[in-house]
Amino acid sequence: MPRKLIHGPQRGTHPLVWFAAVICTIISIAVIIAGIVVFVGYMVIHPRVPFIKVTTAHLDKFESDATSLLDTAITIVVRAENDNTKAHASFSDTSFTLSFQGMNIAKLVAYPFEVRKNSSVDFNYVVESSSIPLSSEQVDQVDNSLKRDRISFDLKGNVRARWRVGLLGSVRFWGHLNCRLNFHALNGSYIYSPCSSRAK
Repeated sequence: MPRKLIHGPQRGTHPLVWFAAVICTIISIAVIIAGIVVFVGYMVIHPRVPFIKVTTAHLDKFESDATSLLDTAITIVVRAENDNTKAHASFSDTSFTLSFQGMNIAKLVAYPFEVRKNSSVDFNYVVESSSIPLSSEQVDQVDNSLKRDRISFDLKGNVRARWRVGLLGSVRFWGHLNCRLNFHALNGSYIYSPCSSRAK
């Protein structure tokens, strides 16, 4: 004779499980919506990172005397550029160090400033350094540079840019400058080479 199967009372899903499932669903939907908003905002605004660059320079003076002391004067034009068409940009912590053969000869700074949308601001730095002592090796390097008609300086530094990307909020970015500035010794003209904090 076949046995009868006896079913006990079935337990329902615990309310906490349903509550957790609802919360997870809401979070998933919120993440998807946020992703869509960010994507659409990026496509509409198309934000660009503000950057700095050296546009031109000139070696105004470069003289070394018999006592191995160097006198030099340089004009450097640094441009802060904001290519965003819908957002102003602010720059702060602007600081650069100019060096010659490993010796720091000047520090270039700027107070916090703003650049309007799709605009730029130029800073005209005039660096004058006198009586810089040179070692015998550095004197030989200077002589070789004069013979080759090519004088080189190093410019390194940082700047912090901040701009607002629509509803996405404010974005901060550190820009770094690390360039070699080359000049003709005969007339002091700048031998142009790209010098920018823009990512390559």
